[in-house]
Amino acid sequence: MDAATLTYDTLRFGEFEDFPETSEPVWILGKEFNALTERDDILSDITSRLWFTYRKNFQPIGGTGPTSDTGWGCMLRCGQMILGQALVCRHLGRDWRWDRGQRQRDAYASLLNAFIDKKDSCYSIHQIAQMGVGEGKSIGQWYGPNTVAQVLKKLAMFDTWSRQVVHVAMDNTVVIEDIKRLCMPWLDYGGACADPGGASALNGCLEGAGAMAEEEGPLWRPLVLLIPLRLGLTDINEAYIETLKQCFMLPQSLGVIGGKPNSAHYFIGYVGEELIYLDPHTTQPAVEPSDDGQVPDDTYHCQHPPCRMHICELDPSIAAGFFCKTEDEFDDWCMRIRRMSCNRGSLPMFELVETQPPHMVSVDVLNLTPDFSDSDRLERFFDSEDEEFEILSL
Repeated sequence: MDAATLTYDTLRFGEFEDFPETSEPVWILGKEFNALTERDDILSDITSRLWFTYRKNFQPIGGTGPTSDTGWGCMLRCGQMILGQALVCRHLGRDWRWDRGQRQRDAYASLLNAFIDKKDSCYSIHQIAQMGVGEGKSIGQWYGPNTVAQVLKKLAMFDTWSRQVVHVAMDNTVVIEDIKRLCMPWLDYGGACADPGGASALNGCLEGAGAMAEEEGPLWRPLVLLIPLRLGLTDINEAYIETLKQCFMLPQSLGVIGGKPNSAHYFIGYVGEELIYLDPHTTQPAVEPSDDGQVPDDTYHCQHPPCRMHICELDPSIAAGFFCKTEDEFDDWCMRIRRMSCNRGSLPMFELVETQPPHMVSVDVLNLTPDFSDSDRLERFFDSEDEEFEILSL
């Protein structure tokens, strides 16, 4: 049976290796578990992650396009999973657990509805595929990690419910100043009002910030940080392995999207030298919400032991994700990243800087558009899996 067309029932009762009994710690999205004493907790945590897979018999994409994403939508589904985890942290909390057959809170139903395979759902396969056209990808074409990150960044601008910022850090560099300006747009980087137009402007700025504070809590728009990386030429450089593992240990971790060429996975943790991941290569029927907005959700949670692969089998083209709900969480993430960069024997996967280096050029300066005559240049700029993406090495 083709792995791309396995059914949900086959997967539930199929040939999946049980979770290993080992004394080594198990890390899942910033949480540490003991495989010998907390096996049920591990499986409950993994089952509670949103599992987006291939679907069939949904509305035609673009009105006349495909009605299934089998064979081409795996990276799009991985993008949904990493963003779905951010929304879970945003609206339900990292420690939220899914209980099969139990009616969930309204925020959970709203969250699932954002990913339903319909043209008007904010993060549906329809929206991602059609927005990808603006990144030089035709509908039905396979995405790389960076392309899906760029698409999610654009779609998040229309998500008035979550009101979070998706920032894609390019050139292996995270610029603190850029992020703080995005997450606190009414302030400049020094903490003052962005528009110094006298007392009235200052009062207006503070009033707007105060209104946001009453509704939102802290004066910070929640941050989804996606960092496309290439960690080697054809295989992952072993110098990055320990750093990659440490990313799963951070409390802000959203995991990693990547996998193998033309076969994407959503990596959520590791045990020993094995990565733990959710696999989207399962074709399930499209789901219709009920009249009250509730979504039949059994097929959106993986209820078999998770898949595992040796970390050296990972394709070097990945995108790592992190979620910072507050400014304090972002500052804590920066502190942890700086501490990781000081570890001997491992190589940092990216650079963390206060201000934008002079050599960095924004995409707006390049003035690349979807109908740019040299499509190869567009591909090279946006897709981290391209061979000309900057390679980090010792």
